[in-house]
Amino acid sequence: MATELRLYDSLRRQKVPFEPIEPGKVSMYLCGPTTYAPAHIGHAYSAICFDMVRRALMWLGYEVTFVRNITDVDDKIIQRSNEIGEDWKSLSSRFADAYNHDMQTFGVLPPDIEPRVSGTIEAIVALIQKLVDEGVAYAADGDVYYSVEAFPGYGKLSGQSIDDLRAGARVEVDERKRSPMDFALWKDAKPGEPSWDSPWGTGRPGWHIECSAMTTKHLGNTFDIHAGGKDLIFPHHENEIAQSQGAYGEETFAHYWMHNGFLNFSGEKMSKSLGNVFGCQEIAAAVGQEAMRFFTVSHHYRSPVNFEVATEDGRVVFKDLEAVDRRLDYFYTTLQRLDTFAAAGVEPGEGEVIPEIAELAATARAGLADDFNSPVVIAALSEAARAGNKLLDEPKGVPKDVRRRSIARLARELRDVGSSLGILHSDPAEFLTERRDRLAAQRGIDAAAVQELLDQRTAARKAKEFAQADALRDRLTEMGVEVLDTPRGAEWRVAE
Repeated sequence: MATELRLYDSLRRQKVPFEPIEPGKVSMYLCGPTTYAPAHIGHAYSAICFDMVRRALMWLGYEVTFVRNITDVDDKIIQRSNEIGEDWKSLSSRFADAYNHDMQTFGVLPPDIEPRVSGTIEAIVALIQKLVDEGVAYAADGDVYYSVEAFPGYGKLSGQSIDDLRAGARVEVDERKRSPMDFALWKDAKPGEPSWDSPWGTGRPGWHIECSAMTTKHLGNTFDIHAGGKDLIFPHHENEIAQSQGAYGEETFAHYWMHNGFLNFSGEKMSKSLGNVFGCQEIAAAVGQEAMRFFTVSHHYRSPVNFEVATEDGRVVFKDLEAVDRRLDYFYTTLQRLDTFAAAGVEPGEGEVIPEIAELAATARAGLADDFNSPVVIAALSEAARAGNKLLDEPKGVPKDVRRRSIARLARELRDVGSSLGILHSDPAEFLTERRDRLAAQRGIDAAAVQELLDQRTAARKAKEFAQADALRDRLTEMGVEVLDTPRGAEWRVAE
């Protein structure tokens, strides 16, 4: 950890040196999903962004404790359970399991701790009681509200003042609230809803209080990083600060706030009404499991990202992801070539290697230490892969020992640096075969028929019947197949 890490803190609105509470260790909390429906690409994008941050921290040498919650008590869950006649807890648990499966599909590591609202009620009630005792919350006919005007720092994360919020507040129908800005910490029980006992009567938590209680329970009153999407800055994260600091003091809660940028679709915000909400499994089936992750880490986590989607011949086409899928094919083909060369038994050693390889890890480290600038890492990986292919194709001009050592070391370091972003972890042969078969199925190419023709061509070549072998190759080309004569024998891929 010799390289100083700097990150952008949303609260201070600038890059600042990262100084963890405990040297060498990081405590990190990410707002997780509200589990009432299948996960979509927006969920995956945010999860991948902060999984990258987590992996990068570990790659830089930190020990990370990562907490991501599950909101399993919420208005949307209750409404959905009533609509389909399924118990709210069963429904939420089912979608939570599906969410975790989908995130695993995109290489997102499971959290170290995954608390749920239903298992945190005691801590939530205790926190609300403390807020009441501190005079920043009040009970009203079974509900409990946070008094925004009792917390002078309210609005500091979102950059809004209490005066501005008061001026913009709509007239609130509920006259039990002292101010229309006040928000619910505890809601009085309604028929058919989940509920628990509390000092204010039977009820259930409001949305915002859960994260304050969970961070306190699992990371303490003060921890290092709180993360989430920009859409959560107000009111959710703003309310979290008010709750936690209202209970435990101004210097508590998260030391750094990180927010990922918005994901837009062909220039428009994701919306069910626009028909641009795409499920995780739909994405994985279309372009494989790694393309979405590579696409995400190819952009800076704070940047707004435009995601191009089109419809061609009645099929949804994810143009950006298809381009990334081709890029991944290049990387894995490179790895396969490097592995084949390195199979001769040459160890990387510590001697001289070409500059693009010698500088790869250091460039990646510097990029990640600069607010997790993953595009810098992608660029360094691309340059190193290009240099590696050139060494394989044009060995002249490079001493033999330097060439062999460089190729062997690159096979190792592409994977190691890739691990800092969670990419290039698959076996090259398995990735390339899966991609080939997926593209063949999408284009209606019969893989068994291709293999039969390829075997016939191999037999013709062995028999020195080259005219027949060429004719078979022409037939394969007409089918949309590219034949590859490799040291491993004849292989094929879908022509693009």
